[in-house]
Amino acid sequence: MPNERMKNKLIEVIDNQLQMDEPKCTKTNLDRLINAGYTEQEAKEKIGTVLVEEMYDVMKQQTPFDEERYCRKLGKL
Repeated sequence: MPNERMKNKLIEVIDNQLQMDEPKCTKTNLDRLINAGYTEQEAKEKIGTVLVEEMYDVMKQQTPFDEERYCRKLGKL
């Protein structure tokens, strides 16, 4: 199932962000979402939607990853 594989890879990227504490806003927003009542998995999936959007923008516009924009989007979840 390609969608399940993609979701697993996104969660892996998010786990790497958390482990490396880079960007810091990933952990901050994960904690915020969990405190709001989401499970850790649900929170990571929500963060994954922003990650996919950011990856799409980077590839489409051929620009570097914009951490500030990514963090702003996470804050809107």
